[in-house]
Amino acid sequence: MKRIIALASAALIMGACSDKEKEYDATGTFEATETTVFAEQSGTLLTFDINEGDNIAPGQELGMVDTTQLWLKIQQLGATKEVYQSQKPDVEKQIAATRQQLAKAKTEQQRYQELVADGAAPRKMLDDATSQVQVLQRQLDAQVSALHTQMATLNSQQAATDVQVSQLQDQLRKCHVVAPIGGTVLEKYVERGEFVAVGKPLLKVADTDNLFLRAYVTSAQLQHIKLGQQVKVFADYGNGQKKEYEGTITWISSRSEFTPKTILTDDERADLVYAVKVAIKNDGYAKIGMYGEAKF
Repeated sequence: MKRIIALASAALIMGACSDKEKEYDATGTFEATETTVFAEQSGTLLTFDINEGDNIAPGQELGMVDTTQLWLKIQQLGATKEVYQSQKPDVEKQIAATRQQLAKAKTEQQRYQELVADGAAPRKMLDDATSQVQVLQRQLDAQVSALHTQMATLNSQQAATDVQVSQLQDQLRKCHVVAPIGGTVLEKYVERGEFVAVGKPLLKVADTDNLFLRAYVTSAQLQHIKLGQQVKVFADYGNGQKKEYEGTITWISSRSEFTPKTILTDDERADLVYAVKVAIKNDGYAKIGMYGEAKF
């Protein structure tokens, strides 16, 4: 009889435990936005004083590739531009003599017109004066056209030089290794003094101030969650040690997947689950890869 009572009591206790509400609805691990910084110019890495674990700010200069050759090319193009500038003609001075001759020829033409009108000079003298005016006018137009063409050519050459300088200045800017985001340096792939090529990874940085818990839910749980929903997130330190954060659901996968082996869901019998991301503002205690729980 006592044995039956004991078994009944155990059954009641197990039933009570199974009816007890879980403290979480989904579990997963904390992740962060990670960015790999690549070299944008080839050359020797003159400075790269950064270490794994360092906190960096967005826009902070992390290192610099040798800029000597680019700087010398910019100086060379600057000298070339000055040569083009010195070759530009002074249009007014170039055509001053022809203008003066044309003005004198027009004066002669006017005088002969008056003389021919008074019958004091033959018509041929007026025709010759008119022809001289026409010749000088054509000479002047040709001179102006040639000088303007020369000026336009030199301006185009200067503009092309300016474009080349801008290209080199852009390459010069890319010699400075700048942090695209703020965060913590996770990995460092090169050291100062190494030769780096364009596209070579230099370091990996993660935004550890803004973490998100990547958890998995069943299709039955989808009806209870939505984007922008405020949820409770717990960072699990093990041995029952947890820290609570306010989280926001920022992403829900539109595609199901098979249950990952490393996670638990509210319904462990479900083969298909949906990934969700819950963003939290980190206070420095939550770490990448740490297990966490979400309560919807």
